Amino acid sequence: MDDKTAAATVPAGQQAAYRGGTKLRQHYPTVDYLRRRARGRIPHFAFEYSDGGAGTDGGIRRNWAGLDAVELVPRYGVMPALPPVEITLFGRKYAAPIGIAPMGGPAIVWPGADSYMAVAAQRARVPYTLGTVGGITIEQAATLAPDVLWFQLYRMARNDHWLGFELMRRCEAAGVHVLVMTVDVPVRTVRPREVVVGLGGSKFSPGPRMLYQMLRSPGWLLSLWQRGQPRFANIKNYAGNNASVNDVISFARNEIGGAFTWDEIARFRDKWKKPLVLKGIMHPADAERAIALGIDGVWVSNHGGRQIEALPAPIDVLPAVAAQVGARATVLFDSGVRSGLDVVRAVALGAQAAFAGKAFLWGLGALGGKGPGHVLDLMIDETRASLGQIGAQSPADARKGVIRHPGALAFPEF
Repeated sequence: MDDKTAAATVPAGQQAAYRGGTKLRQHYPTVDYLRRRARGRIPHFAFEYSDGGAGTDGGIRRNWAGLDAVELVPRYGVMPALPPVEITLFGRKYAAPIGIAPMGGPAIVWPGADSYMAVAAQRARVPYTLGTVGGITIEQAATLAPDVLWFQLYRMARNDHWLGFELMRRCEAAGVHVLVMTVDVPVRTVRPREVVVGLGGSKFSPGPRMLYQMLRSPGWLLSLWQRGQPRFANIKNYAGNNASVNDVISFARNEIGGAFTWDEIARFRDKWKKPLVLKGIMHPADAERAIALGIDGVWVSNHGGRQIEALPAPIDVLPAVAAQVGARATVLFDSGVRSGLDVVRAVALGAQAAFAGKAFLWGLGALGGKGPGHVLDLMIDETRASLGQIGAQSPADARKGVIRHPGALAFPEF
């Protein structure tokens, strides 16, 4: 699908946002500027949802600090200024080692978020990972992002995993390229910033405070009026006829729970014939176990610091995981990625690609439908510039340089 065809699949009201291009850099030259703008533009509860994590956000800060601590020693006089950044993942070519990570409920941050991210990823030719609890269906995402669509699956064990296998069947029928099984949510945890603003319960019931915040955010409110209340689109139809938003939320909470066991992973591996990735790997032993089951890729992640803040930064375990399985499987990375430089840091330490989540939420909050495309434009250009600055001729070439990584974790048994 070319850009014109992709744009034509977007509702008329979104096409202007799709075409919104690269003239925003004067005001928003980095993702941090988008974060500042989002804080003042969308309802407070929406920003807290996009920005917060587990506990006191210690995991988020550790993820950022871990990436910031990685230093790359440049070499000069060996290459053109701007190297190519194209990569191949699971036999498919992508424009850059960058992807959009799966997110739950991004439409809280900006109604219509999932559609905007899907279209932006298709335009940029980078992976877009639709979440189980995303706001558009697998089939809708396949129409918007047919060349780059991945799908993230949570564990839903009731009735012998009937819903998980049903979603997998729909992925196959829709042409999803990669299935991503998330293993790092063994129990539900509390995110205090969400609780305080009224998003921590099992029901969505906006009170006067939330309504006041909405009224003070006219752009967000207009998008809500146009797109409707956020809902779990892929699960909605299984919650019963005429299920309300709260009925769907309750259904999802009852269905989703726990981390996949190795036996369960093996069952999905047997049924899914395309590339299969495990997301949430933080130990080389788990990576090795995954490869032994025939998994095609491991995704190093601590869920962006949103589950428990005591975990190490994924960048600090990435080298050990890559050393253990990188020659036999695709290694992916997320948690804390805010720039193309962060992407290069991850690639230099063994990842084939790095995925971002919060950066796209901040982009949505700051710019609405234009946000995801602007974030991708920034990150792709930053990746190219960062590689050129250190003298790397390609993303893979970044691994050949001298790297100082003070936080790297050692696993003596490996």
